[in-house]
Amino acid sequence: MRLRNIPGAKNAILESPYVIHDPEAHKGTWAAVFPEKQPLHIEVGMGKGRFLMDMARLHPEINYVGIEMYDSVLLRALQKREELEAAGIMLPNLFFMRTDARLLPEIFAGQEVDRIYLNFSDPWPKARHAKRRLTSREFLDRYAKILAKDGIVEFKTDNRDLFEFSLEEIKEADWELLCHTFDLHHDTAMSAGNVMTEYEEKFSAMGNPICKLVGRPRRIPGR
Repeated sequence: MRLRNIPGAKNAILESPYVIHDPEAHKGTWAAVFPEKQPLHIEVGMGKGRFLMDMARLHPEINYVGIEMYDSVLLRALQKREELEAAGIMLPNLFFMRTDARLLPEIFAGQEVDRIYLNFSDPWPKARHAKRRLTSREFLDRYAKILAKDGIVEFKTDNRDLFEFSLEEIKEADWELLCHTFDLHHDTAMSAGNVMTEYEEKFSAMGNPICKLVGRPRRIPGR
């Protein structure tokens, strides 16, 4: 269940140096936001941000942007970031933003993003809400507009129905499915270097297999 309506969350976000408050203004110039010009990876629906903070610490050669649309959830990420910096762990290659994922093509230019992470996204189980799923063909189209030539999407979930839906959407969107597994933690190849999220730890401890896929849009020669 998502955290909501924490008093003061909105003001804390507005005052935070870790949050990009006018993301549309940086379209096409995201490299200038960071101290170093490096590949750009984003996580859509980052929750409390632990996965992306771990990634930023492990991979200082990559720039990261975490996207979350709920104030109170983003606040938890900011608090965790402050704790890390108080402990001397600085992450200059990581910023957050509060925005709706439907706006991604307005925030990032074509071929500006090298990788997109989708981790334990809301399954939106009712059929009438299928377009809201972050692996729907509507969202895949948005990702294709901002991904670099060899850019990829990585998606993890413990929800088998959502995963099978996602596999079908990859096919219908004419994306290339690079690899997939229905049991990540018992797949030696795909689990290599895996960084777990909080949900991943929780669900796998309950015995739930973790599914993962990696895909990319097919590129038309010459484009």
